[in-house]
Amino acid sequence: MSDATLHATGRNPDDFAVQIADQVESFLVAVTEVAKGDEPGSAVPFLLLEVSQLLLAGGRLGAHEDIVPDERYEPDPGFEPDADELRENLARLLEPVDVYSEVFDPYEPRKAPVPARISDDLADVIADLRHGMVHYRAGRVTEALWWWQFSYFSNWGSTASATLRALHSVLAHIRLNQPLEELDGLDTDQSTLGDETLEFEAGRVMAEEIGERLGVHPANRG
Repeated sequence: MSDATLHATGRNPDDFAVQIADQVESFLVAVTEVAKGDEPGSAVPFLLLEVSQLLLAGGRLGAHEDIVPDERYEPDPGFEPDADELRENLARLLEPVDVYSEVFDPYEPRKAPVPARISDDLADVIADLRHGMVHYRAGRVTEALWWWQFSYFSNWGSTASATLRALHSVLAHIRLNQPLEELDGLDTDQSTLGDETLEFEAGRVMAEEIGERLGVHPANRG
């Protein structure tokens, strides 16, 4: 893609930059709305949908040739709101299923899973995306795309992928009416936990109980 295309002033909806920015903006708006807690019953399915759509944008950024910023040093983006309030709201909303276990790099052998939080992950993704959006709205389109591509590889891509697996697992347990173990008492400040530790520290909570709280119910075969 030429630099002229990246800086096109007509904002053609078919332009790569416009499409990526639209997907990022859609995710930012949607997750912010979910975090308000007005519709807790649809939180998990809606987040699953939004994260899936965001990762489509990430895949497009990942498959694209390296985007080179216009300037050697990043321009000052100015004020950026933090994501602490959103993080806290999501943690309350997702409390029964917020903590999950994750292996950070599947290509590093014998790495033990570590605890993570969906609320932390989503807030981190939001912070990365907002940073790029500040540049985009200021007209620094190449800078925005560079940042979104770089941070996709370095942080938000793997973070969103882990979150997607966790959300998918929650819905799968509930829809298939399978028991789900809540990580009761397990927190993200515990750094070295193997499979057995996770298993023994997990308190048993039936999937239908969590599903009832989140408004999701097992699938029925008609």
